[in-house]
Amino acid sequence: MIAIPKEETPGMKTTLTVNGKSVTIEAPDNTLLVHAIRENLRLTGTHVGCDTAQCGACTVMMDGSAVKSCNILLAQAQGKTITTIEGLAAADGGLHPMQQAFKECHGLQCGFCTPGMVMNAVDLCGKHPNATEQQIRENIEGNLCRCTGYHNIVRAIQQGAAAMKA
Repeated sequence: MIAIPKEETPGMKTTLTVNGKSVTIEAPDNTLLVHAIRENLRLTGTHVGCDTAQCGACTVMMDGSAVKSCNILLAQAQGKTITTIEGLAAADGGLHPMQQAFKECHGLQCGFCTPGMVMNAVDLCGKHPNATEQQIRENIEGNLCRCTGYHNIVRAIQQGAAAMKA
């Protein structure tokens, strides 16, 4: 048997919709969705954090639900619709109500966790528009922040939820 060096490994083609655009990505079959988003599509708002689905920095929406993209193979996204933090903005470039709420409530400091937090919050508020503070806190348990202490993040999610309902 002849081993093919990694750089010569043929890729598989995966077609999916990312931020409203159909894309086909050719990559090795062990490529994680987070790496395809960042490296193949150059959408760097989705962050690579722990690579073990513990921190949530890589959270994106897949078919309308928040998922940790470091835990999903690109091939598993075949035919799926992916929304990244870049895809939340309005057509005119304005911020999504949840992004605006994070800005206004100082729900970020260094910003590393923010894209994942925002994506997770949008998912929560889409499914539970009247989420309680306790539900919000439970929902963000899978998204780690080393800077804020979470109080302003919770306030931002509450404000963002109200704006999304308006």
